[in-house]
Amino acid sequence: MNRREAFTSVALAGVAIAAGVDLAAAQSAVPGSTLERIKRSGVLRVAVIVGQEPYFHKDLPTGKWSGACIDMANDIAAKLSAKVETVESTWGNQILDLQGDKVDLAFAVNPTPERALVIDFSTPILVHSFTVITRKGFAKPQTWQEINKPEVKIAVDIGSTHEMIARRYCPKATILGFKNRDEAILAVATGRADCNVSLAVLAVSTLKKNPNLGELVIPRPLLTLPTNMGIRAESDRRYKDFLSAWADYNRAMGQTREWMLKGFEAIGLAADDIPPEVQF
Repeated sequence: MNRREAFTSVALAGVAIAAGVDLAAAQSAVPGSTLERIKRSGVLRVAVIVGQEPYFHKDLPTGKWSGACIDMANDIAAKLSAKVETVESTWGNQILDLQGDKVDLAFAVNPTPERALVIDFSTPILVHSFTVITRKGFAKPQTWQEINKPEVKIAVDIGSTHEMIARRYCPKATILGFKNRDEAILAVATGRADCNVSLAVLAVSTLKKNPNLGELVIPRPLLTLPTNMGIRAESDRRYKDFLSAWADYNRAMGQTREWMLKGFEAIGLAADDIPPEVQF
């Protein structure tokens, strides 16, 4: 840095201090950041996934979206003086949609070390368990080891945390990968697969909609992961810090639980129908 640049830097710092502005905060206010774009456009682009109640529900005749995550998104958008714009995705693709700048926010993302290399996360919205949906007539496994056999066919949606858990705890099983969770569930329903690995929140609603599909099992050891909001990785931390404060506040105030129960009620499930392992 030459003398002129050094003088300019000191002068700018003096102006910031004189104006009562934190210099570090001023430097982090990147014009091209997600938060700046949302404020400028008045639009919060949110990844949504068809048929994933209580998180997301799409009314096919009207195209209108509802569900716990839609209520959350509307609350976040209101605080940013923005409106929600939905972008259809899948559990496997929403990470790519964040990276490709197609969406500003992805809900119900389980943080993993691999994902942390390419996106960022808020603090958790909730914590819940991984479960298994077994087809009719298949013996209910009490442990993950009981389905860790070559003759057991496990259906999972490719690129999801469901696939990660199945491959981690059932490496000897025959893993059948499908492009989305609906196809994996259909494989169980038609007998092509013996079971499906799903997060408890999704498994409970799936069996409510398809009571003849099979049975819900929570194998031991109990496997839990936090569910967070996913965002693009960027140097400006204000958006991440805002979402983390929002998540912590609404969990502490019980608002997150109300949104989740409302999402369950829309498909006919009461609080007593939800396994105790599912925490809001």
